Amino acid sequence: MVEGVTIRRMGIGDAAAVAAIEAATFARPWSEEAFRQEMERNPVARYLVAERNGQVIGYAGAWIVLDESHITNVAVAETERGKGIGIALMEKLLWYLSNLGAAYATLEVRVSNSRAQAMYTKLGFIKAGKRKKYYEDNGEDAWLMVCEHLPEAEADFTEWPAGQRTEEEA
Repeated sequence: MVEGVTIRRMGIGDAAAVAAIEAATFARPWSEEAFRQEMERNPVARYLVAERNGQVIGYAGAWIVLDESHITNVAVAETERGKGIGIALMEKLLWYLSNLGAAYATLEVRVSNSRAQAMYTKLGFIKAGKRKKYYEDNGEDAWLMVCEHLPEAEADFTEWPAGQRTEEEA
């Protein structure tokens, strides 16, 4: 638990805040419009946001196709890093994906991003291969990581409506 942080499903109204965190974090960020399209037009996309005092401070998203889930984006606002928010988001996202029918999750991470790799390893991801020159901004390789042990799905799970606040705390 991260005190004072709530995790909920992302809605259209969160796109600007999420895009701002994305732009401050990544060399080739997704635009606000890209996040809006994910919410409006991509039926396999699911995103969660972390918020404190009504402000979005992080997000994580994935695509689910059949029993596979692929983590697309994870970021926490710079002022909130190192407080456990990233791992709380990822734990909740893996739980959510499991409840939506995913049996495993994959992601790519820069070979130079040891901090993220450590978090993913802590969550049960293992390195399954390397994608050569994966990142377009500098040609850096990416580790392909896989988590085959998602949390157990709950029998009475009901999907959260997009953007609706819940009592779920990180």
